[in-house]
Amino acid sequence: MELQSVKQRFGIIGNTAALNRALEVALRVAPTDLTVLISGESGVGKEFFPQIIHAYSARKHGNYIAVNCGAIPEGTIDSELFGHEKGSFTGATDSRKGYFEVADGGTIFLDEVGELPLTTQVRLLRVLQSGEFIRVGSSKAQKTNVRVVAATNVNLRLAVEAGRFREDLYYRLNTVPIAVPPLRDRKGDIHLLFRKFASDIATQYHIPPVTLDTRAREMLEEYRWPGNVRQLKNVAEQISAIEERREIGPETLLRYLPDYSTPGSLMPVGPTGHGSGSEFANTTERDILYKLLFDLRGEVSELKGMVAELAAAQHGSGTTSGYGTALPVKYTATPTLYTPATSENPYIETAAEEVTDTSTATVDSAPQTKEEAQREMLIRALRKHRGKRKEAARELFISERTLYRKIKELGIQDKDIANE
Repeated sequence: MELQSVKQRFGIIGNTAALNRALEVALRVAPTDLTVLISGESGVGKEFFPQIIHAYSARKHGNYIAVNCGAIPEGTIDSELFGHEKGSFTGATDSRKGYFEVADGGTIFLDEVGELPLTTQVRLLRVLQSGEFIRVGSSKAQKTNVRVVAATNVNLRLAVEAGRFREDLYYRLNTVPIAVPPLRDRKGDIHLLFRKFASDIATQYHIPPVTLDTRAREMLEEYRWPGNVRQLKNVAEQISAIEERREIGPETLLRYLPDYSTPGSLMPVGPTGHGSGSEFANTTERDILYKLLFDLRGEVSELKGMVAELAAAQHGSGTTSGYGTALPVKYTATPTLYTPATSENPYIETAAEEVTDTSTATVDSAPQTKEEAQREMLIRALRKHRGKRKEAARELFISERTLYRKIKELGIQDKDIANE
């Protein structure tokens, strides 16, 4: 089967070898009923692969159901997946079919499968082993004939070692692994994707499409894209909607690339910081720390600028025009800021030394532990979005389930979010 026709059918853009390899594996395994585990960072487009597998399988006329396991509360996920009987819990006024029963004869896609509670993992393992499940509140086993495709943006092997994921379930799901490469490993596709997104927004709103000059294109390809394709699309849409000029230079593009410095000096992605597409750790806690460090460093720069302006005003230098004039200190990410010397040395401690090492301003409340850093970052995101968990989780690049768990673990209360 020609790859190009598959890409056109599903709107997939790119020609890098790693992407083509992932698509080839999906097409080869599609006619079988083998379980597939799709791994890749958040925002790389993992959701296209189960659709391809279903469309080119013998089950293509059956139901296709996509379930985001990280968005369903822990107390109701068993009912959502396997159904429940009337009266099995408060609010169960009727019997209800679960997704595995509805998808009988078709395909079910379990996105963010690493977020499943351990009790639900046991139920899922039984379905994979015997095709049997039991509704919540029932004692009768039922059969289902479902093809399972799962996806994860965390390293399940590390989750197994940490006791958060069952080893037997991991091997059941990982019958056929497909690794979707991150955008930073697809440099030849970045500009193609940008042009497609810019063209789409131009067509939708009847405006000329934006283009990039040579230097801006190089900058686009050098950026590490921690949010992957999703972030690139967001940047293309922002530029298209906001900028009046249709040809974009590096100075303009720089405003839309958070924490851009120079190639290789941005935040590391992956367990070793080398951007490995095939091996990546659970980056939830680390990403929260990174965001906090960027915020802290930016605040220090602003404080230093304000102090400098006030001092200049007192000495009659003329720089009294206000907060947003000329800040004398620019924030630039540095590679040493995020490279701990040992595994025992938390990222936040390394960063705190540099953040508080200033001559004109100090930050007395900079968190000194990983837990304090996480708590501060969560509270900031929740305050920004007025307590809306879904929006805060999206900004932090974590699932809603992870956000709820962290809120509970760190003892964050409503009064903390409301306390400005």
